[in-house]
Amino acid sequence: MNNFTSTIGQPNAMSIAFFFVFVAFTLVITYFAAKKSKTASDFYAAGRSVTGFQNGLALAGDYMSAASFLGIAGLVALKGYDGLIYSIGFLVGWPLIMFLIAEPLRNLGKYTFADVVAYRLKQKPIRIAASCGSLMTVCFYLIAQMVGAGSLVNLMFGLPYELAVGIVGVVMIMYVLFGGMLATTWVQIIKAVLLLGGASVMVFMVMAKFNFNPADLFSAAAAKYGQKVLEPGGLVSNPWDALSLGIALMFGTAGLPHILMRFYTVPDAEQARKSVFYATGFISYFYILTFIIGFGAMVLVGQDVITHFDKGGNMSALLLAEVTGGTMFLGFIAAVAFATILAVVAGLTLAGAATFSHDLYVNVFRSGKTTEEEEVKMAKRATMVLGLVAMGLGLAFKGQNVAFMVGLAFAIAASGNFPALLMSILWRGMSTAGATAAIATGSVLAVGLILISPTVWVDVLGFKAAIFPWKNPALISMPAAFFAGWLGSVLAPDADASARYEDQKIRNYLGVGVE
Repeated sequence: MNNFTSTIGQPNAMSIAFFFVFVAFTLVITYFAAKKSKTASDFYAAGRSVTGFQNGLALAGDYMSAASFLGIAGLVALKGYDGLIYSIGFLVGWPLIMFLIAEPLRNLGKYTFADVVAYRLKQKPIRIAASCGSLMTVCFYLIAQMVGAGSLVNLMFGLPYELAVGIVGVVMIMYVLFGGMLATTWVQIIKAVLLLGGASVMVFMVMAKFNFNPADLFSAAAAKYGQKVLEPGGLVSNPWDALSLGIALMFGTAGLPHILMRFYTVPDAEQARKSVFYATGFISYFYILTFIIGFGAMVLVGQDVITHFDKGGNMSALLLAEVTGGTMFLGFIAAVAFATILAVVAGLTLAGAATFSHDLYVNVFRSGKTTEEEEVKMAKRATMVLGLVAMGLGLAFKGQNVAFMVGLAFAIAASGNFPALLMSILWRGMSTAGATAAIATGSVLAVGLILISPTVWVDVLGFKAAIFPWKNPALISMPAAFFAGWLGSVLAPDADASARYEDQKIRNYLGVGVE
């Protein structure tokens, strides 16, 4: 082992202090946001008052989860070059959103992505199917974040797992319940600035040890662990599995409810496109940083030390912070990592609450006949329930390897949500039956194949061999969803939906009647 003694796992006064300063500051923001969150538009969409630049930072904040920061840095530290497959996969989805999704989403929708799918189709069946896809995605994502929060805090602060899950749940409920989307947006912006700033400082300190020459860093990694760390094949050796993973990460981004919901916070389609442009820039920069952090941890901390603390490598960024900047810098990065989870959980909870209240309560149970007051009241109740569910899931999955949950969330988003969204925007012939079939087929197939894949069948359930050989099902489930959407539309055409396609196109391109 490299000869340094880490303080990870012991109560760190500095990290606890930094974290409470972050929480106190963001709760003050929530207090002021609460005064402005009166209408449904305020609660779900921050009154559509967020600029493209602010929304770009908030989108980056929503996307740069603890899984991205700690997980990708850890993958690179342990697997080398192949860790990049995740960062590239996460990143390439953004141009797709910019050119295909952002403008129609802002022009056709109101608060959720189901608004767009249901724009010219029959409301109830679409909203029920879309709500199931959204809530499945949100829940699987929440499990990964809550378990991550508990494990992280347990390792970093020395606090009990259950207490950590409770803190995250309570603070997140306060953000969403009182401040709605405005508070959640500013929490994301602050977190994104802290995360980008902290990671930049860490990379600066790493590069200072290698004469600010990345080639020297990579040479040191190759000298220590062999040339294989600079070559592909260390993580995903099956090309079909790699392609399937890439598809899930790329198209899943365009189907994540908490990401799509952000496009309603800007005033118009132009600002929606700008926000994707800024988000792509921030996220690209962030993933370059995680790559250098991963190799820095590999060389300066050592793989043996990293795996001693966590076999998955999730502590590599924190260990590197301690090696480069001492206990105080570790405290700051640890607090930022925890704040990252808090902010992402708040975004997920708000997306889930919007699905419950706007899609199910207002448009399915009440057929659109409600007041804004009733809708906001229902959204707040849903927030409370989702917060408690998130805490319950965090406790239920304690000690489980939940890394596959994020992959599953992306697979459902890519297979269930994205095909229906894209076809309803671009294809005149899309019918209610087709959209419902696409969502149902993609979601069910993604979950089913993940259950019989090596990730669950072997790693979680303990069977010797998996029924489905790939770790990610998107290469099967996404084309199946498109096919089901086409087949359902051909077998059960919808003349009214086709007739309304021209109206949809005019609103899509010209923004006529946009809320």
